[in-house]
Amino acid sequence: MTLPGECVNDIKTICHECGTELNIDIQKSAAGFYIGFWCPQCGPYSRESGYYRSYEEAEKALSTGAYGRF
Repeated sequence: MTLPGECVNDIKTICHECGTELNIDIQKSAAGFYIGFWCPQCGPYSRESGYYRSYEEAEKALSTGAYGRF
């Protein structure tokens, strides 16, 4: 079962709170960089990958499609 906003595994989705179209991108948190969705109105939406130590590692994973929750 998938909760709203959790692991949608697509390059675009719609925020279930405000209806804004979201694109997957590299995000940053205290735990590191990750690939996920961010809503400009509602904030963090989902995390589609594990955490990466650097932006460059996350960028490579996103560009090759080699990411997932781990």
